[in-house]
Amino acid sequence: MKDKDYLKDILEIKSIMNKSSRFISLSGLSGILAGVYALIGAITANYLLSNYQVANSAIGLIPISFLEFILIGIAGLVLLLSVVSAFILSSKKAKKSGEKLWDTTSKRLLINFSIPLFTGGAFTIILYQYGLIGLIAPSTLIFYGLACINASKYTLGDIRYLGLLNIIIGLISTQFIGYGLYFWAFGFGILHIVYGIVLYNKYDKK
Repeated sequence: MKDKDYLKDILEIKSIMNKSSRFISLSGLSGILAGVYALIGAITANYLLSNYQVANSAIGLIPISFLEFILIGIAGLVLLLSVVSAFILSSKKAKKSGEKLWDTTSKRLLINFSIPLFTGGAFTIILYQYGLIGLIAPSTLIFYGLACINASKYTLGDIRYLGLLNIIIGLISTQFIGYGLYFWAFGFGILHIVYGIVLYNKYDKK
């Protein structure tokens, strides 16, 4: 009987230590929404790219720089909506579970996630500068995957698998230049939706 009590106490201590060292208010719904936003953005971008030559023939020359500006705007909007959704839903989850959204753990999570992410952003700008457009989608997937793995130490461990899959998809897409948008839609869209559903069923329903 005492052994069972000791085991129970150890499990409770482990649970408390885990909660104090990890940000566990990450919402599965925010992952689903991020995936939906990414798919809508990818479909819109694909439509614009597919109809670029048609539009040029019909109404005259449309500068490629204008199209690139629109595509960057779509990517920025997807990112903004994803961040806002994650903040709102994670805030609600943290409030419901009686936890703080912004503390030492969440700061560590943000810092460890941001370093690879912003490094990837800077590298993407360099690729664009040198006209290596075909490597932009693979690079964003790889660096995002590294950001997820780096941040997984301070949040739900499941995010590590999302990161690994995005890195794998990013590396594979380097061998299929010209199809980057499809890999990007799969990595940021489909995988996020699947990850969000798993996270929601595993943690949010409790």
